[in-house]
Amino acid sequence: MATIEDVAKLAGLSRATVSRVINNHPYVTEKKKQLVYQAMKELEYYPNSSAQRLRKQRTDAIAVLVPSLTNPFFPFLIEGLEMVAVENGLQLLICQTHHNKEKELSFLNLLQTKQVDGLIFTSIENDWETIASYQECGPIIMCNEYKSESPVPVVRLDQVKGSYKGARHLIEKGHKKVAYCGGTKGELGADRLKGFKTAMEEFKLDVREEWMFRDSPSIECGKKILREITSMENRPTAVFAGSDEIGVGIIKEAKSLGLRIPEDIAVIGFDDLPIAELVEPPLTTIRQPIKDMGKKTMEIMTSMLAKQSTNNEKQVYELPIQLIIRESV
Repeated sequence: MATIEDVAKLAGLSRATVSRVINNHPYVTEKKKQLVYQAMKELEYYPNSSAQRLRKQRTDAIAVLVPSLTNPFFPFLIEGLEMVAVENGLQLLICQTHHNKEKELSFLNLLQTKQVDGLIFTSIENDWETIASYQECGPIIMCNEYKSESPVPVVRLDQVKGSYKGARHLIEKGHKKVAYCGGTKGELGADRLKGFKTAMEEFKLDVREEWMFRDSPSIECGKKILREITSMENRPTAVFAGSDEIGVGIIKEAKSLGLRIPEDIAVIGFDDLPIAELVEPPLTTIRQPIKDMGKKTMEIMTSMLAKQSTNNEKQVYELPIQLIIRESV
């Protein structure tokens, strides 16, 4: 196996010059660079990337904390993150927390022990007070989910505005009895509920507790929710679903029960995942620019790494949110 000494000998240069070329040091002439590259090619010599990273005190790896990859929202978000990461020579370490506080803290230790250069929360389980001390270990960014008290950059959407738009659309279509299905917890979930309630109160409509379904993030949850609704004596005529998966579950169960969408019950989703357009009838939903959110987050991360910046200043980056009208309302 070729060594750096072999490259230096073939190129007719010193070991130090070869090392400077490999590590992109300035003040090396183009001629010497070409001699080194040609020698490396002939000898099939590849620099030790681990050693290079050690010298730079960089791992070129970013930890991305997600609750679960079975939720299709997060793979799309990761795709956006990765597009920018690859352009900047960074690798992503995907860490599934499964909504477990201890697992989340164990992944934060990757930042503390310098096994990654930065960390991105796409979902957060612990209180900020528990996480705060990790800020000193490297850049931390929140993407999608957020904590108002955290002094770190946040890339998010206006969840209040999104759910308000969705609820108002149902009301303007003539629905006065609307159920709410929450698919998320934390401040994001609270803001989404706030937008829904704001629209209902604006039109002086009741928000009935028996029509509130919480912690229901999946297709199976959507099916179960519709079965519960059909068993009610006083039924809602429309459902605001906190995710497209819930909305799709409701549509699929409606077919099984012989109900028509939207004539017997209307439904609106949240996210605008591909499944929303493929289901029959296609699901009206609130579009979140998921990939753009990932791309913006990684752009901020690369900028912070380049400046060797820590999280000493909070900045909130809000992306647009939009109502996509299809045939389920």
